[in-house]
Amino acid sequence: MTSFLKYLMVATSLIVAGTAPINAASTGFLEGHLKIVLLGAAESSDDMPRQTVAPETYAKYPLVILSQSDRKEVARVIANEQGNYRVSLPPGAYILDVEGRVAKRLRARPQEFTVNSNETVRLDMSIIIGFRSGVGCSLDRKTTRMPG
Repeated sequence: MTSFLKYLMVATSLIVAGTAPINAASTGFLEGHLKIVLLGAAESSDDMPRQTVAPETYAKYPLVILSQSDRKEVARVIANEQGNYRVSLPPGAYILDVEGRVAKRLRARPQEFTVNSNETVRLDMSIIIGFRSGVGCSLDRKTTRMPG
């Protein structure tokens, strides 16, 4: 192998290796908890507990992350069996929504958020299934600084 080709390979490796920490440092995260509330006809009083959700139910309700500017899907995340989710995103302005929310007649409010470099944004979302008028959903947002 010629010395020029060896030099070119080493230079390319250094360029690729040198950009990895820059890209990794510029990302942020969205994390949170998805709460699925099942309302039924039998739940007419506050004394009766709401139904619990089976762990596999979370996979039926993927969350989508849309860009705020053109509302195109940027990422999709499925909550784990405990309802928790986490996704890495480049800095930017986004909307968190439930896939097929309107078609499935789910009660959930899309939430705008901004990801900054080295920060974690927390959005806890509730989906209400079998809702009646006047029932809302709750969202909680908190931004924390990532160490390092």
